[in-house]
Amino acid sequence: MALCIYNSLTHRKEPFEPQEPGRVGMYVCGVTVYDECHVGHARSAIVFDVIYRYLSSRGLRVTYVRNFTDIDDKILDRARREARPWDEIARTYMMAFRRDMGALGILPPTLEPMATEHIPDMIGMIRALEQKGLAYAVDGNVYFSVSKFPGYGKLSRRDRDQMMAGARVELDERKRDPLDFALWKRSQPGEPAWESPWGHGRPGWHIECSCMSQKYLGHTLDIHGGGLDLVFPHHENEIAQSEALTGKPFARFWIHNGPLTRERVKMSKSLGNILSIREALERYHPEELRLFFLMAHYRKPLDFTEAGMAEAQAALARLYTTLERMERLGIPEQQEEPLMEFLDPNALQGWPEPLRGFRQRFQEAMDDDFNTPRALAGLFELNRALNQWLDDPSFSSGPRLRELLFAARACYGLARHCLGILHLSPGEFQAQKEGLLLGLLGLDRERIEFLIQKRAQARGERNFSEADRIRDDLAARGIQLLDSPQGTSWKIKPGALS
Repeated sequence: MALCIYNSLTHRKEPFEPQEPGRVGMYVCGVTVYDECHVGHARSAIVFDVIYRYLSSRGLRVTYVRNFTDIDDKILDRARREARPWDEIARTYMMAFRRDMGALGILPPTLEPMATEHIPDMIGMIRALEQKGLAYAVDGNVYFSVSKFPGYGKLSRRDRDQMMAGARVELDERKRDPLDFALWKRSQPGEPAWESPWGHGRPGWHIECSCMSQKYLGHTLDIHGGGLDLVFPHHENEIAQSEALTGKPFARFWIHNGPLTRERVKMSKSLGNILSIREALERYHPEELRLFFLMAHYRKPLDFTEAGMAEAQAALARLYTTLERMERLGIPEQQEEPLMEFLDPNALQGWPEPLRGFRQRFQEAMDDDFNTPRALAGLFELNRALNQWLDDPSFSSGPRLRELLFAARACYGLARHCLGILHLSPGEFQAQKEGLLLGLLGLDRERIEFLIQKRAQARGERNFSEADRIRDDLAARGIQLLDSPQGTSWKIKPGALS
């Protein structure tokens, strides 16, 4: 089956073939580094990480470029409020972004260019637009003339009134058209500035991506991606300035991930309902977050809810529980790459579904516009069947057990390689999950063991009221003590955090 991708430009699924056989150029709009990233950013990052992983798994050599906007009004505003240098603000949140991406298991892009490193390139592009009569200068500012590009609006499919309502129209009587957008901005006193033919200033937002994407990927990109909120005006403006200058299509495929709400309410600082990635990772395991996002199709709106996260937590726990069962039966060591020879249907003759056809169904799902919910459905179907087989003595103690374990590991490995989940051993996952839960309960293993020793000492001294007090205090904090002839162990009570 050919890979088909929904193209936001044409509003339909289309077979995807790169311009250069075997090589893909993909550009995704990155973040403006003025604050901590939130779970909406996490969704977008995970979506394009999976696309990057899957394209690579098909044998394509992907050059993945994701930029940083490190000069912007929001950065300057924060610098003024905190009385800190603007570039220190940018560095601080660039580091925070990389920390969050690493925690989420996001693969580093091929290139991560910063806007401030490419200002001479942007100046060159703006001058070329001006020389072709596509841009005009006014008092140190340079604007793109939207009327010079007849295709303006073809991505968002908005008419002029809708574009006027949806754009952040800068009120400037010197502009020839309210929809004209800034390519270069004259710097105000105290702001960072770069020398240019129009005086000291800095680039507008939209020119950054056009310049950096084309510098590294050429005039026509295979894929341009980002959140749905970027379609207008940002991506529309990128198309206009790029295609007006080069006369070539700017991107062959446009991919946009759907919006994220929280408990059915748009996340907003004014409402105080923004959940940062850092805060989310204090409560949830990174793979639980990944699985939550991948259980919905990337183009669909998604609501971030406690119930949805509980479902993802339970689903991931089921997968790791099955891996633990396999480990006890002698599962082979985890491989970095899927054991593809064990996914070949010809090598699985005689095995029942869903093992025999897993690879084909997984690839068919992912080839259908990266349909991760369908791919995961096949994984969970296999997981249920595998537990049934392991419950069957004819499999769990039969001569084909090792073959079963190798084939099953290959299936889980394919999901790990493409979806970025199941990277840990069951023991590592349980230890990380336990540490996360204890942190939420305000405890750690050392403290619990210390209290167990104090309780044992109290019981030895026949101070049963003190021993009971320690037990009840731990129970109230979500820790259940289990006494046996071998000593006292403990576990986190089910529902301790509810």
